[in-house]
Amino acid sequence: MREADDDHSPPQFLGRDPQDMLEHTLGSRPRGDLWVFGYGSLIWNPEVVHDEVRPARVWGWRRTLRMWSRINRGTEEAPGLVFALMAGGSCRGIALRVPQHRAERELRQLWKREMPRAVYDPRWIPCRTPQGVVQALAFTLAPSSPSYVGEIDDAQLLHILHTSRGRYGTTLDYVMRTARALRDIGIRDAELERIMRLAAPYRLGEHGEAQEDERGRI
Repeated sequence: MREADDDHSPPQFLGRDPQDMLEHTLGSRPRGDLWVFGYGSLIWNPEVVHDEVRPARVWGWRRTLRMWSRINRGTEEAPGLVFALMAGGSCRGIALRVPQHRAERELRQLWKREMPRAVYDPRWIPCRTPQGVVQALAFTLAPSSPSYVGEIDDAQLLHILHTSRGRYGTTLDYVMRTARALRDIGIRDAELERIMRLAAPYRLGEHGEAQEDERGRI
């Protein structure tokens, strides 16, 4: 089951139709195989049929825990947080290669997961990989989005990590899974590691973490 299949979620943002955005993205897709940049749960729960995974880095974008989650990792009354890709800095993650003959099918499935409410701004961005640069689809977030959290202090962050829970588990579990997945592929994200140290008193440990659902998005 895909975590972001929010069929019963609140309406998407006004003026942003997910289907129109999908057709535009399909129309602007680079020729050949489909590449998707993963920076959060797409690393540990890709749900995309792919033939290859490469370590990848994008410049001009950063991973940040600044996106509200009102269904999967929180509620409308007590929103949780998930990672977003926002302008500035650089970000290490993975590039997933989907063979050309499956590209449209997989992209449409991915859209159901990531874009049911048209929260993100999908972009084709250059990803540096050991084998060269590929143009990959990345789900980015604009500061003007209603889902952008803005700056929060550590006390607020700790409160969310400790209390926010949605239909697929807690914000804390989501953050822990992402940190572990990044470490497994040799990536140390300084801000994420800082959050993990900050959250240490609330961490569930390996047993508690393993009991959470294996799914991951918004």
